[in-house]
Amino acid sequence: MVLECRAHVIRHMTADLQKGGMGLRACLLGLLALFVTGKCSYSPEPDQLRTLPPGWVSLGRVDPEEELSLTFALRQQNLERLSKLVQAVSDPSSPRYGKYLTLEDVAELIRPLPLTLSTVQKWLLAAGARNCHSVTTQDFLTCWLSVRQAELLLSGAEFHRYVGGPTETHVVRSPRPYQLPKALASHVDFVGGLHRFPPTSSLRQRPEPQVAGTVGLHLGVTPSVIRERYNLTAQDVGSGTTNNSQACAQFLEQYFRDSDLAEFMRLFGGNFAHQASVARVIGQQGRGLAGIEASLDVQYLMSAGANISTWVYSNPGRHESQEPFLQWLLLLSNESALPHVHTVSYGDDEDSLSSAYIQRVNTEFMKAAARGLTLLFASGDSGAGCWSVSGRHQFRPSFPASSPYVTTVGGTSFQNPFRVTNEVVDYISGGGFSNVFPQPSYQEDAVAHFLSSSPNLPPSSYFNASGRAYPDVAALSDGYWVVRNNVPIPWVSGTSASTPVFGGLLSLINEHRILSGHPPLGFLNPRLYQQRGAGLFDVTRGCHESCLNEEVQGQGFCSGPGWDPVTGWGTPNFPALLKTLINP
Repeated sequence: MVLECRAHVIRHMTADLQKGGMGLRACLLGLLALFVTGKCSYSPEPDQLRTLPPGWVSLGRVDPEEELSLTFALRQQNLERLSKLVQAVSDPSSPRYGKYLTLEDVAELIRPLPLTLSTVQKWLLAAGARNCHSVTTQDFLTCWLSVRQAELLLSGAEFHRYVGGPTETHVVRSPRPYQLPKALASHVDFVGGLHRFPPTSSLRQRPEPQVAGTVGLHLGVTPSVIRERYNLTAQDVGSGTTNNSQACAQFLEQYFRDSDLAEFMRLFGGNFAHQASVARVIGQQGRGLAGIEASLDVQYLMSAGANISTWVYSNPGRHESQEPFLQWLLLLSNESALPHVHTVSYGDDEDSLSSAYIQRVNTEFMKAAARGLTLLFASGDSGAGCWSVSGRHQFRPSFPASSPYVTTVGGTSFQNPFRVTNEVVDYISGGGFSNVFPQPSYQEDAVAHFLSSSPNLPPSSYFNASGRAYPDVAALSDGYWVVRNNVPIPWVSGTSASTPVFGGLLSLINEHRILSGHPPLGFLNPRLYQQRGAGLFDVTRGCHESCLNEEVQGQGFCSGPGWDPVTGWGTPNFPALLKTLINP
């Protein structure tokens, strides 16, 4: 009843304002008093964890007059229609296959209701928000407020400064949940810039294996090793004549250096045509030391997807209250012409994210799929993961790897680490079953076959067998050479390496499709599962790590024939994969 009364009051105040019967200042003060009162409020993210991630330390409360940048995710329309359109344009058996939507089409479909836009804008204006800007789809609004204004606007929030991460990054976040007026319950999904801490890279440099003699052996993964294993020839490069492009995204003060890319290509790129520099940097590119994550992504995306125009999204979260990953999503919602393939080596534990946030980000991936973008995410470097729920251990899925609208890339190693041989599971390769997203129809048969045929399944209490299963594919993730700050670094490992490699090979396939007059691949999973891994090397040996190692004898999940939740359908055999995917 209180909510209905307030909606009634808002309607009358709006009408009075339009008729000139109420002063602007009085109206805004009335709106603010109406909105911030605590008797009629709700928490959009009640399940958001309040514990500090490891490695972060509080430096105390933030000055009340300090400025914050907050992003408001506005409620979208027609999400069921959007889901059906994604299925239609991504399913090879559909007459709409490959007929992707433009950004303007997506905006027209999901744009928030006029009432949502006006209600949120009035609420923010009443609170003193300024310099607000939206995106093409109008479903995000980013505004500046003082800490004092933000804490009044978002009841319960209390902003502190924290320091952490490998580069001692400073961020401003609230350790306490925030509440919004119930009058906004149907208008705002969540507010970004309050809870989520920047993710840190899980890349690791493993000890170099010992070997006697080097005749006929390789001493780490380089572009030539990748091209040999995945059967690429010197002719398997971009033509330089199309509008084909690819991209990777960087977060948390991770930068690449042009000089490192040049040195990498001088050392390892001599036997194939390649581009000398990144075509476009979106965002802020720092002048300091290069990060190993950014260097790896750029160097292997540009050597696997050789001679194809490459963009880098640089999202450092330069202002302390910004969420870098959220800023990247906003960029995708604001650009009409984007690269066809995007690779991202980022992830959080599913359980560390609020339901409102994770569902909304999943919708952003749906929007990208509708536009024909291929999004590839690393599956993570913690195997099946592990956490304790009410004293019982369970596997711990990762997001965005668990989203049903992205293609997730796991990791492998060579069976003989010094020879280009068959691949086995890299024990760190992330994989498992989502506790949030139900299993999409495109993978039901493959998952059912795995669950019914695997001889080494973990106890059923450890995972949600009806959830979205991942990864979808895999590539080498062990023992890479990377050039960072002009120094070659060996034995860098993680699915952050396998992801740009697979993405680069998909860009080469897009090149062939575009030259043949076909649309780019778009969201790959429905086609990938329909073709049951055709064009991929099936990885059938090895298991990944999990908390089972600490409790009982055994591992997490193990690979086997066909799809499995460790290496997906397998690793690329480029000529066969090209033949499989080039046809419309």
